[in-house]
Amino acid sequence: MAEHQTDVIVIGLGPAGESVGGQLGEAGLDVVGIEASLVGGECPYWGCVPSKMMIRAANALAEVRRVDGLAGTASAAPDWAPVARRIREQATDTWDDTVAVDRFVGKGGTFVRGRGVITGPNTVEVNGDTYVASKGIVVATGTLAAVPPIPGLAETPYWTNHGIIETEVLPTSLIVLGGGAIGAELGQVMARFGVRVSIIEGAERLLPRNEPEAGDTLAEVFRSEGIDVHLGQFASSVSYDDGFTVTLADGTIVEAEQLLVATGRKTFLKELGVASIGIDDTAMFLDSDENMQVQDGLWTVGDIAGEGMFTHLGTRQADVAVAHILGRKAEPLNLDALSAVTFTDPEVGAVGKTEAEARDAGVAVKTAFKLVGHTARGWLHQAGNEGFIKLVADADRNVLVGATSVGPHGGEVLGLLSLAVHAEISIDTLRSMIYAYPTFHKGIEDALKELA
Repeated sequence: MAEHQTDVIVIGLGPAGESVGGQLGEAGLDVVGIEASLVGGECPYWGCVPSKMMIRAANALAEVRRVDGLAGTASAAPDWAPVARRIREQATDTWDDTVAVDRFVGKGGTFVRGRGVITGPNTVEVNGDTYVASKGIVVATGTLAAVPPIPGLAETPYWTNHGIIETEVLPTSLIVLGGGAIGAELGQVMARFGVRVSIIEGAERLLPRNEPEAGDTLAEVFRSEGIDVHLGQFASSVSYDDGFTVTLADGTIVEAEQLLVATGRKTFLKELGVASIGIDDTAMFLDSDENMQVQDGLWTVGDIAGEGMFTHLGTRQADVAVAHILGRKAEPLNLDALSAVTFTDPEVGAVGKTEAEARDAGVAVKTAFKLVGHTARGWLHQAGNEGFIKLVADADRNVLVGATSVGPHGGEVLGLLSLAVHAEISIDTLRSMIYAYPTFHKGIEDALKELA
């Protein structure tokens, strides 16, 4: 066993960890980056990037089907081969991270492939060697798919996001366990490529963390596209015999060739060895302060920090942690204006608090709701114009504390709403703006007029 001295150890080189390591390396620090899987993490290989490639292809098919009644007649024959090929091309065919490793090393980092375990303050063991950091450790180990303990499930060849992203041949039918962002996005993709899809969500609506109107809208769209949506029902058992059989709590039987588990994510604090430095390893996340510091000599960024499992949040957390390690001042994170988009069709963009969250926080809530189809651009758009803009305001402070934008370009319309919540722009100022006509974002002005 060899012992190595360094300035900072980064455990986990997903988007957040790689950003930390790269920035510290460029700043002249001696940085050791440890990754057991692929440098770059879930996002470029099995998450954000390939799933959005799939969504782009599926949406193109949907647009062709909307030609009837708008511009004549058209048809398209779905073909998964170009999608699978494109995913493999960007993942270097065999999910090879050589380019990412070279990028990290090129910024001055030392890369170690293996599973790092914290064995004491500022100390990490990997592959039998010990690394000791003079400044400390940054934990950025992310998450993996959480598989619920449903009787029979563990013995079946189910998919997680890895399996569905890597597949080159689509099943004829698919059951999706979980109607959150991942399940909703990938379920709709499969349906648009001709797969018979059933989504099972234990909550009363899809996207249960969003405004209820978002999940209701999406369920209506999904059913119109032939997706079988089961809400308020958990799976009680799963079996497999040349196909999957899922039994719901009420006795309903759902059958399909393949099953995708999209029921959340899990962390690995026990395996990480945090108990050796006095941290409860039965917790789900690492709690940190405004500098992303957990305790002296320990920082955390990304999914495992527990503020939201988003690449854009993780990379901002990285900036904050890096600044603190280097003794610089960073703009603090404004988690009250955290934004996220579910890339279904319609897209679901959300920022800040939902109406229920605002009321629970004691905010003097007033809301507005405007259907996209009742705006000028929505009416012109016609086919595929489902959606709405919902504003959640603090009547006492006259600012928005949350907003949801559902529609054909819901994620892009969210930009102005995110700025409004983040900068606490007064509602009077928002109303005084000149909004370009006819655009989807002009629907914000329409909603503001209805803000009671």
